[in-house]
Amino acid sequence: MSGVTESGVVESDVVGGGSWDRGFRWLWAAYAVSTFGTRLAFDAFPLIAVLVLDAGPARVAALASAGLAVGAVVAVPLGPWVEFRRKRPVMVAMDLVRCAVLLSVPLAYAFGRLGFVQLLVVSVVVAAADITFRAAAGSCLKALVRPPDLLRANGRFESTTWTAAMLGPPVGGAAVGLFGPVVTVAVDAVSYLLSALGIRAIGGGEPSPRRTQAGRLRAGDLLDGWRYVLASPGLRPLFLNTVLVNGLIMATAPLLAVLMLGDLGFAPWQYSLAFAVPCAGGLLGSRLAGWLVARFGEHRVLVTSGVVRVCWPLGLAFVGPGTPGLVLVMAVEFGLITSVAVYNPVYATRRLELTPADLVVRTLSAWTVSGKLVTAALTALWGLLAAVTGTRTAVALAGALLLTTPLLLPRREPVPTPAPAKPGGEA
Repeated sequence: MSGVTESGVVESDVVGGGSWDRGFRWLWAAYAVSTFGTRLAFDAFPLIAVLVLDAGPARVAALASAGLAVGAVVAVPLGPWVEFRRKRPVMVAMDLVRCAVLLSVPLAYAFGRLGFVQLLVVSVVVAAADITFRAAAGSCLKALVRPPDLLRANGRFESTTWTAAMLGPPVGGAAVGLFGPVVTVAVDAVSYLLSALGIRAIGGGEPSPRRTQAGRLRAGDLLDGWRYVLASPGLRPLFLNTVLVNGLIMATAPLLAVLMLGDLGFAPWQYSLAFAVPCAGGLLGSRLAGWLVARFGEHRVLVTSGVVRVCWPLGLAFVGPGTPGLVLVMAVEFGLITSVAVYNPVYATRRLELTPADLVVRTLSAWTVSGKLVTAALTALWGLLAAVTGTRTAVALAGALLLTTPLLLPRREPVPTPAPAKPGGEA
């Protein structure tokens, strides 16, 4: 593969060479294997709850929302704790924690001891470990990659995400059909073990961060991430927009399942196809992001893609039965995913650019925790709204509200925070 620099010059993947290239490739490989494992096990817990534990809709919904919300709350104190520790050991530890708790599911199933409470506890632990890992990984990425290469690095992560989203669920569904409902959970657990090995292979020294203030962890440290984001003219609108947009999009996902599988009578394979095929747009968008920024500038691409990505979901309220309905869903999802895949690496890069190195973990933790809590709340609210107004009306309302969210996008390009010098004098 090749990339485009900020000056528009095409160059090879070996940017910076040497230890940077080696370290980033191992980080990227660790991300790729765990992401494919996670997408392979997509919806595994609801599937196990229904097929193995005979859980009803209320318990399945509780499993999804409680795991998300409680896991986010549990992760809050971990952000400032991780900030002042070396990031790679934390990432390895979070991978091993996720591996261990996920392996408990197939083991309990094999001995006939699997219960709903265990699934709930595992989902909470995995959610908390996931938030902590992501925050530490953002800091690790900023330390490994030079500022001019951050966008291309984030673009690679984005393309990996959508490749896994396109390939993982169909393969996982086939595996469940052949080997039973818990096999994908076991594969996901092994993927975290491989991820831990990849992070260990990065090599090189990682200095221990120093606290700017002496003393133990203060209660105020828990809120430092939110304080910084909300006080930053560059990050605050980006934070509010991204959290709200993601929450509204995810809140309609269960409703679309009810609408398509129930009201409109689509077969499960058609439903899966409708959301798997458009993930090709994720590959397209993530590859275009660097070129668009080189051609039009980071701020213009950020705002334009931020606007375009919310123009699509309203179309899902008009989906009908049969082939025309299936084609409509694919077209809407393709447009949505393509524009999201352009937006995501650009906004992730700006977020790192505007965040000081000693606040990266707390900022990313606050961002992710807020996003998960808002998504959980909006998912529950839209479920109630659908019960009152109807599924299609609730989907339409979410789409209409999304059209107002560009008002929260940043209106001017912020002044970047000077990047601190890396250890050893490296810029």
